[in-house]
Amino acid sequence: MKKGLVVVESPTKVRTLKKYLGNAFNILASVGHIKDLPKSKLGVEIEQDFAPRYETIKGKAKVIKEIKDAATQVEDIYLAPDPDREGEAIAWHIRNELKGPKNKGLRFHRVMFRELTEKAIKEAMAAPTELNEHRFESQQARRILDRLVGYQISPILWQKVKPGLSAGRVQSVAVKLICDREKEIKAFVSEEYWTVEAELKKQGTKQASFVAKVIQHKGKKLTLSNEDEAREVTDALQSAEYIVKKVQKKERIRNPAAPFITSTLQQEAARKLRFSAKKTMTLAQRLYEGIELGDEGPVGLITYMRTDSTRLAAEAVDAANAFILERYGKEFLPAKKAQYKKSAQAQDAHEAIRPTSVLRKPEDMKAFLEKDALLLYELIWKRFLASQMAPAIIDQTQVDIAAKDYLLRASGSVIRFPGFMVLYIEQTDDEDRNELSDDAEVKLPVLEEGEGLSLKKLLPKQHFTQPPPRYSEASLIKTLEEKGIGRPSTYAAIMANIIDREYVSLVQRYFVPTDLGMLVTDLLSGHFADIVNTEFTAAMEKQLDEIEEGNVNWVEVLKKFYSSFQAQLETAKSTMRSIKRTGIATDLICEKCGLPMVIKYGKSGEFLACSGYPECKNAKNFEKDASGKIKILDKQQEMPEVEPCEKCGSPMVLKKGRYGEFLACSGYPACKNIRAISSGVPCPEPGCTGTLTKKRTKVGRFFYGCSKYPDCTYATWNEPVNEKCELCGFGILVVKKDKDGVEFLACPQKGCNFKKNRGAGENPT
Repeated sequence: MKKGLVVVESPTKVRTLKKYLGNAFNILASVGHIKDLPKSKLGVEIEQDFAPRYETIKGKAKVIKEIKDAATQVEDIYLAPDPDREGEAIAWHIRNELKGPKNKGLRFHRVMFRELTEKAIKEAMAAPTELNEHRFESQQARRILDRLVGYQISPILWQKVKPGLSAGRVQSVAVKLICDREKEIKAFVSEEYWTVEAELKKQGTKQASFVAKVIQHKGKKLTLSNEDEAREVTDALQSAEYIVKKVQKKERIRNPAAPFITSTLQQEAARKLRFSAKKTMTLAQRLYEGIELGDEGPVGLITYMRTDSTRLAAEAVDAANAFILERYGKEFLPAKKAQYKKSAQAQDAHEAIRPTSVLRKPEDMKAFLEKDALLLYELIWKRFLASQMAPAIIDQTQVDIAAKDYLLRASGSVIRFPGFMVLYIEQTDDEDRNELSDDAEVKLPVLEEGEGLSLKKLLPKQHFTQPPPRYSEASLIKTLEEKGIGRPSTYAAIMANIIDREYVSLVQRYFVPTDLGMLVTDLLSGHFADIVNTEFTAAMEKQLDEIEEGNVNWVEVLKKFYSSFQAQLETAKSTMRSIKRTGIATDLICEKCGLPMVIKYGKSGEFLACSGYPECKNAKNFEKDASGKIKILDKQQEMPEVEPCEKCGSPMVLKKGRYGEFLACSGYPACKNIRAISSGVPCPEPGCTGTLTKKRTKVGRFFYGCSKYPDCTYATWNEPVNEKCELCGFGILVVKKDKDGVEFLACPQKGCNFKKNRGAGENPT
């Protein structure tokens, strides 16, 4: 008989655990959550103390049965989902499924794997704990809160703006931050200012010149607002004598950054690797769950990646110190082992993110990891090792130079001892915007006080004040964390949601709110001030933490929230402005009735409509240029390269309907022929002369079907390309995505496993 049943979340973990636990335990995966609130209704009994009505997630009945069957063969159940609130909820739901009259003898244990190595796994199995009811209640309270907000505000937006919109307790705050920043940028008035720099060199030497900036005039800070003022300074300094007034040297110590927590990993991966938060967490999950390392088998390469703590295990620090001593030498070890102060908001439940063994060097992992996973592992490995190294020592020199009534200043720095910087330097948001780092090495010549200098030339420069920068993923995550909004495990989902909902778009890696995002944010701000308020949202996160600590009751927290939220809901239903009815005003005039045109939102997006609707039904498609100016598009556009209408011979024109663009006969209404737009890819069915066209199901999902339907029923969900499979010679390649969202081409034919990188050379498998 088996010693027990171990239930984890991921099938990947199953392989890793079997390697170390052998056949002593039966190990199964729940494949994530098995229970959740229903999709089609609220699923919360508000009047019954917010009791949730969980349902089995579609497709999980088979998984539950498999776990139940396995439980009949053992007495001990080891519930080992991820060691966080979500994992606790999964463990709780599995236990509830297994409890019952038939299983009275079952003993339930909670196992927390913070890294998937032999030592950590065996220690965790040897010392299991009890399920944590407060942690489960905290997750449940968050889930119910999000459901109450999302499922009760969203229908109001459907009624007032358009169907398909959503509001979220945390996502709406993130969108508001982006919208508020955009308003700051648009309201910003740029001001002109000038600076004057002097290119100087030591007298009588061939040493390179250096630059000093004019900073004072007659002992007061110099401010130049126009070219005339700058010219006055250059005229005065043209014939001036330049004397070194003061030389100040000081030593600056730069300490290494702390090892990664979830939020800093997402930020640094965005800056250095250009990874989205979602991609970073997907790759980190795989590194944590286990990678096949040849004869060694599956091994977890990093510790648990959802953490807010910079704490490190003593044995990990000792291993890092030994590695640093051997590779870099004693001078690269700090005087005492590095310790990092934890944040006031940190729950400190898990270690920092680090490699499970510093001896698994990135260069040794190349054979086992694809490019992006290797890049992320290398980032984690270097950051951890650098965090345990000696500080860098930087010599800074500041030189003040007198010239008539003016004071100039030159600054330079030289890295005397690189310390941790030989391995890793944290990137900042300013460096991400290509601004000069404080540690840029600028060398100055050796100068003495009273020494004269020669002027090579004066450099007046025009500048303009700049608005605050838009948020990148890295800076938005940093802001959310600083304001206490959301939790590290939620940031990736927030970033993905606000893009998927089309509230924001990414332009050169910076968030820009869409018109829809600005509109919805303004409506929510006017009627649900608490929901989009950063302080309120942060306070709610603290309440969830208090629930986990067992300090407050989860039902009381929900009651307090809902008492004011319910009143806001009723007010919004009756008083929120209806964009569906009134639209958004424009300067355009309807050519049919003379009333103003307004912007409205339909199932296919924005369109212009007459404000006199329903008496005047004039409507037009439009687009906006970079300045926001509206350009009306032709209602129908002829498609000369398309075959004419097969029914009457008239040209086919491009039109836009509720399911997107399509071709229609220009002879309408006499001829009502329509057809889908062809992709130009021939149908792969033998003997078929049709082409694959983009179509849409009744629920809005796109697919590609043969233009000869119903005579030919070939269809595929994936976008086809006009390229035959090089392996089987029959299939038409389609576009697919891997777990990280990277596109590749694959053959859809059963039994053919050909695939290759999109736009790359052959890579058949």
